Amino acid sequence: MHSQSTIPSPQSPAAIDRKVLVRRHNVRQEHLDPRSPVSVGNGEFAFTMDLTGLQSLPGAYPVGARDELPPGTLLGTQTQWGWHSVPSEQPYDLAASTVLYDSPRGPVPYVDMVGDIVNDRETDTSLAETWLRANAHRLDLGRIGFRWMEDGTERPLTAADIAGTEQTLDLWTGVVTSRFTLAGHSVTVTTACHPDRDQLGFRVESSALGAGLVVGFSFPYGSEAWHDAADWASVDAHTTQLDGPDPSQVHDGRTAWTVRRELDNSRYQVVISGSDLTVQQTGQHRLRISPAHAGGPDTAKVLDLSVDFVSSGDGDCIPRGDNRPAAQAAEAKATPEGGTGVELSPARSVIEASAAYWPEFWSSGGAIELDATADPRAKELERRIVLSQYLTAINCSGSLPPQETGLVCNSWRGRFHLEMHWWHAAHFAHWNRVELLLPSLRWYSTVLETSRQTAKAQGFEGVRWPKQVGPEGRESPSPIGTFLIWQQPHPIHLAELVYRANPNREVLEEFAEIVFESAAFMASFAHPTSRGFELGPPLIPAQESYGSIRAKVTNPTFELAYWQWGLRTASAWRERLGLEPVRAWSDVADGMVPPRVIDGVYAAIDVEPFTIRTDHPSMLCALGVLPQTDLIDPDIMRATLSDVLADWDWGSTWGWDYPVMAMTAARLEDPEAAVDALLLSAGKNTVLTNGHNRQTDSLPLYLPGNGGLLAAVALMAAGWDNGPERHAPGFPSDWTVAWEGLVQAP
Repeated sequence: MHSQSTIPSPQSPAAIDRKVLVRRHNVRQEHLDPRSPVSVGNGEFAFTMDLTGLQSLPGAYPVGARDELPPGTLLGTQTQWGWHSVPSEQPYDLAASTVLYDSPRGPVPYVDMVGDIVNDRETDTSLAETWLRANAHRLDLGRIGFRWMEDGTERPLTAADIAGTEQTLDLWTGVVTSRFTLAGHSVTVTTACHPDRDQLGFRVESSALGAGLVVGFSFPYGSEAWHDAADWASVDAHTTQLDGPDPSQVHDGRTAWTVRRELDNSRYQVVISGSDLTVQQTGQHRLRISPAHAGGPDTAKVLDLSVDFVSSGDGDCIPRGDNRPAAQAAEAKATPEGGTGVELSPARSVIEASAAYWPEFWSSGGAIELDATADPRAKELERRIVLSQYLTAINCSGSLPPQETGLVCNSWRGRFHLEMHWWHAAHFAHWNRVELLLPSLRWYSTVLETSRQTAKAQGFEGVRWPKQVGPEGRESPSPIGTFLIWQQPHPIHLAELVYRANPNREVLEEFAEIVFESAAFMASFAHPTSRGFELGPPLIPAQESYGSIRAKVTNPTFELAYWQWGLRTASAWRERLGLEPVRAWSDVADGMVPPRVIDGVYAAIDVEPFTIRTDHPSMLCALGVLPQTDLIDPDIMRATLSDVLADWDWGSTWGWDYPVMAMTAARLEDPEAAVDALLLSAGKNTVLTNGHNRQTDSLPLYLPGNGGLLAAVALMAAGWDNGPERHAPGFPSDWTVAWEGLVQAP
């Protein structure tokens, strides 16, 4: 049996050819699939494109029913710093939505949703709640797409205009190459994102550049819509000003134009640079980029173009964060004189920077190879693993916890969900890429005071982490979100994973306050009874099916185990730092009541209806996401897993539920069930050509599913503390599993 270890556990003896492994799963598309656009990005910034390598065909990439949402919602240009708030009719705060709920400690205020519709009109309270849920929202910074000039008139392209389409996302370099034919001209487009700057490089090669092909740049207003980050109708609510070319910014023959954008309290700049370019403002919020010397229609031409997005660093557009230690903090910052400080790089330099960074990414950290396995499912699982690493790196490694659709489109108006943070980011530590987890984990320190005030107002110690938030950490009114508690131990768990990967005092000292303040709330939230320490009410467990009875829910199985494990882990941090123990933490951890067992299986909660068989089977997390605790009996959990697999409403599940089942099965030493769960044929377990874990028409990608998959397979390959002493213990014995560089799970 393994003893507890904080270092990577032994790996397979055969070295993995990572370049071959990664390129085996390059995304290649020859036909337009509206569900599978590809993106380039760096964790702080991402650009999602269609088959032209730009965003030329937004009408072909809608989300949901075409009559419900505008086209192009999947073709986003988004950053971690780009936020916006629509001005409100009056100052809104959470006070009007605060409701007193009975609790074991007396009345406790919770931010609920209390607004209503009266005579077909929203009340003042509901208007406030709608605004508070929708603001601040993430911005779509602009749409870049090909357009066609004919007889002096510019028009957008349509899918019917292009033929012979072929696009490849080379995962090894992060570079996308798109080829198509337009009006008889062959067009080749190379698209890349700089690894350390919010900078795109585009290289267009085609004689069509002399026959009418130009690049258009359009800018929308911010949107309060649930999904779409772009409002194209409110043209008078924002300004777009083109300045240049600026003689002071001419370097090596490259000329720069600066676009100054202002949307209420949001301000940013876009710097367009290149050689032999002309940039014109052709509309209130529209630009045209074309070769300065068009030449003839038969002249082969190259358009070399780089585009930088620059935050003002104030108002709703927050300062740019750094998503890895090597990031150039001085770059992409506005100067007081109104300049940009942007380095004018040709597209070639951006492409080369991408092609240098991504091989380094793939060559470091962990790797899993399954290609030699006879089971045909292994190749599909390997594809999902590789694509999930790319998608989480470009969407989930930034300086803020990510939204569930990352930097592609605005699920929940771009606001992020802290109960999902573990699913987005925990795998970075398991895969020995801690540097990609650290930026978002550090964000918690910026909202300590806000979260401390929430706990204090409810009569608790420490900090209570919110659920649905923007960068400032302000809670959103909700009949569900503010009653969730399972996000509370997440920072402890994430910090512990960082420590396991890098067991040093610096890690302990940096995150000690986050860990200790999280634990202080947990200990004070649990209330003593004659049975022991209990949780709730009011609360809603990770399985949100119990929202209507939140006022009486007690003792959800997963949360009970998470409380015990989290408090003991926080106590271990104090011991590592040489600090005195906190007696209350150990008292609560040791005294947690056991979860309810009915007919030999764990119930979801401790009151009727005990278990509703919809949404997340979250009781499985208590021995899957978590290691063995005193509260959980493996035999009962084995029966619970079998019960879930036999009869659950799969249509109501979510993408991370399948990794949960896999982790639980693996820890119960049932590797066949673990693989079956990861590849279960279910709608919410769909993984598209581009790697997106599609959920529904209105939720076309779901990064917690990708992150959960990576956490699960890392545990299955590298094992866990006190687990079986065999290679890849979570995989079937007849699978050939090569792995290296992973960190053993707790």
